[in-house]
Formats: sequence, structure tokens, C-alpha cells
Amino acid sequence: MTLSPELLIYGLVFVAVLVLVEGIYLTVFGKSIRLDRRVNRRLELMEKGGNREQVLEQLRKEMTQHLKSQQIPLYSLLAQKAQKANIAFTPVQLIMLMAGLAGVAFVGLTIGTATSPAIRLAVSIAMGIGGVYVWINNRAKKRITMLEEQLPDAVELMVRSLRVGHPFSSAVAIVAKEVADPLGTEMGIIADEAAYGRDMGESLKAMAERIDMQDLRFLAVAVTIQQTSGGNLAEILDGLAKVIRARFKLFRRVRAITAEAKWSGMFLSAFPLVALTFILVTKPDYYDGVKDTPAFIPGCLIVGGLLSANMFFMRTLTNIKV
Repeated sequence: MTLSPELLIYGLVFVAVLVLVEGIYLTVFGKSIRLDRRVNRRLELMEKGGNREQVLEQLRKEMTQHLKSQQIPLYSLLAQKAQKANIAFTPVQLIMLMAGLAGVAFVGLTIGTATSPAIRLAVSIAMGIGGVYVWINNRAKKRITMLEEQLPDAVELMVRSLRVGHPFSSAVAIVAKEVADPLGTEMGIIADEAAYGRDMGESLKAMAERIDMQDLRFLAVAVTIQQTSGGNLAEILDGLAKVIRARFKLFRRVRAITAEAKWSGMFLSAFPLVALTFILVTKPDYYDGVKDTPAFIPGCLIVGGLLSANMFFMRTLTNIKV
């Protein structure tokens, strides 16, 4: 009993698609697009010769282009994730990228496998769309995690700036210069918008809604209330920083406590599918003796329903809301 090499080829082609997406992205936009850059992208674009207004226009276009294109068929599946990940590719470029990756996958499967053209075409399209989706989803998760880690330190930097006499707009500008990406560029955009006359509270609220991050909503509400009712903003933000840090610490603790249960749930959900795939690859005629019986199709439907219910309940049990 030997394992077909075609399954390995499918996996290698999909991994190649993921690597190719990241390579194309970095090639087109350069290292300034990386999330872990110490010098944030806004400052780097300005150092390359772009004036403040041009850089602000470019960054704002990148921030809002995906949600504005949700009406494109199938693209709505990617729009929110691409918005959170702040993908610099335009929606049209992403769709072209999916088509190009599907073509690369089709060529790879044609060279490495002997399956029918219809199956290769379907798998290639799935790899093109799925590869871009997985890449965007990973970038979105990484970016949100980095924002959550940076926000308490950024708020505390604002508090120190306010206590030495700087206005809030200057405190935000200091954060934009001192904090790395992704929060540095986001705060830089808010500072530039404030310089051109937009209300600071509105800018913070728009950023919080675009990123869909609860702690940023707290910051926007705190600034808006202080603007309308007055009060010591430094003390308000100091208390907010402590709350955000405590929430982040609690999130980490819950994540650590539920990690084992999540991996167990993933294993129990994926094992039947992996076992079925292994059986079909190593012994394709395994079900030939029963597939023509009347109970085969209903049995498959029942098993599929139970597997779906298992995935749902496993995810519900390990998805603890804090």
C-alpha cells in the first residue's frame, strides 16, 4: 500500500501559491509594507520625497478601497479581511492576482499530476482564491494582534506628552513618529487629518470602526467625551491605558487556558477528514462494496451532518468571550 505522490504535489503547489503572493506583494511595494518595520510606512514615504498631502491621500485610499468594492461578485468574502489587513493592492489587482495564481497552480498541477483537466481547473481556481484568502486572513490577524499590543504603550505615551503640556494633537503626532507600524502609520494619518481640519474624535472613531477594535472605540469615546464635556484628558487616558492593558492581559490568559482545548477540537474535527482522504488515496476501491447499497448516501449525509455539528460545538466550547 503506497501513498500517491499526487497528494504531496497538491500540497506543494498550494504552499508555492502562498509564498508567491507574499513575494509579489513585497516586490511591488517594497519593504516599507512589512508590518514589523521600525520606521513606519508613512514616515518612509515622506522621506522618499512625497509631501504630506500626497502621502495622506495615498494612505487613505489604501485604507478605504476594499470596503467600497464589496459589491464586486465574490470579492465581498475578502473585503472586510483585506480592510483589517490594510492590503495595499487594489480590489482589481487582488482579483487579477487570484487569476494569475490560479494559472500558476494549473500549470504546476498539469506538470505534476495526471488528473483530468476539469479537476485541475477546479482545484487551481480554489487554490488561487483560497491562497489569497489565507494570506489576507493571516495578515489581518497579525496586524490586529500587533495593534492590540502597541495601543497601551501608545496611550501611555500620549499621557506623558499631555502631562508635560503638549496639546492632544501634538501627543498624537509624537506617537506617529515614535511608534512602529502598524499603529504608527494609523496615528500619523489621524495627525495629518487633524492638521487639515478634521475633528480628532471623528478620526479616531472612523479608525476604530474600520479596524473593528474595541479598545480603539474606548479611546475614541474618551476623547469625544473630553472634547464635549471637558476634564483632565491625561487622567482619563491614564485610566484607559490601565484598562486596555488589563484587558489584553486577560485575553492572553484566556488564550493560554483554552489553547489545549482548541487544538484538541481542531484535531477531533480534522482527523475524520484526514482519515477519509488517506483511505481514498491509498485504497480507492475501499467503499466499492457498499457504495451501491440504498443506505450509503443517507449514511454519508448523516456522517457529514455529525461532523459539521462536531466542528460547530467544538468551536463554540473553545471560543470564550471576554
